[in-house]
Amino acid sequence: MMVVRPPRMLRAVVVAAACCSVIMPASAADRAVASEVEQLDVAKVDRAKALLARAVAHYRRRGDKALDDFAEAGRFEDGELYVYVLATDGKFLASGGSSSVLVGRDVTDVRDSAGKPFFREILKTAREKGSGHVEYRWLNRMDQREERKLAFFKRVGDRIISVGFYIPRATASQARVLLDQAAAAMQKDPRRAMTDFGDLNGAYIQDDLYVFVVDSRDMKMVAHGSLPHLVDSDGRKITDANGRHIVVEMAEKLRDADRAELDYTWRNPMTRRIESKQTFIQKVDQYIVGVGYYPR
Repeated sequence: MMVVRPPRMLRAVVVAAACCSVIMPASAADRAVASEVEQLDVAKVDRAKALLARAVAHYRRRGDKALDDFAEAGRFEDGELYVYVLATDGKFLASGGSSSVLVGRDVTDVRDSAGKPFFREILKTAREKGSGHVEYRWLNRMDQREERKLAFFKRVGDRIISVGFYIPRATASQARVLLDQAAAAMQKDPRRAMTDFGDLNGAYIQDDLYVFVVDSRDMKMVAHGSLPHLVDSDGRKITDANGRHIVVEMAEKLRDADRAELDYTWRNPMTRRIESKQTFIQKVDQYIVGVGYYPR
């Protein structure tokens, strides 16, 4: 089994999506994909689909001669989007991005940075259904951070043509899952958990998701995955962009409940902008544990 952690120079890979000869605005199928991923940027679906359709049509005209065209700089690119091609036996054949370092290799057992065998999933789905999509984590060359990526793919004969894009926004369900994981870690070993929550290479900082912890006894911030300078600060003095004392509000919400939610404004660590944020909080012994996401 091969595990590959993308080197700094290696930009995201693979791409593909079911396509037709005429490109239309986001279809019902596209919106179905969007509903699975939540808050998906449908405009990016359109861009990926358009590039994929163009690549598929080009391959149908030229066959394997098109592989060199896909690798030609700028020819089959759209911003951060590019085309890559796999053979159904797992051999990586062409790429318009820095994943060209994989050309000629069997990538069947290559895994993403989180250990997911996403190429194997692509190969299986393409063989069985002809087209599909897969989500994985890969290095975004634009900001040099590992982020979620959604790739669409379509099989043409024994070739699989792909195109994908990054999804920097986490979803409500992902925030809840991370909160459950953080709460379990706090119950097991609070001191270790609070250290792990601030580890940039750990499992608790995922794109715009991170964990924070407040000790309700003295209202001190004891862990914060995005703003470590807030650790040891008085939570009663922390306000959002509109001046609301959000930590105080969190404590009030958990006075008679084990779980609650709070909407406020906060800086998104991915976009660097002040945005609306919905945070899920949970009481774990004397601690308030929280994880929030940024709805589009």
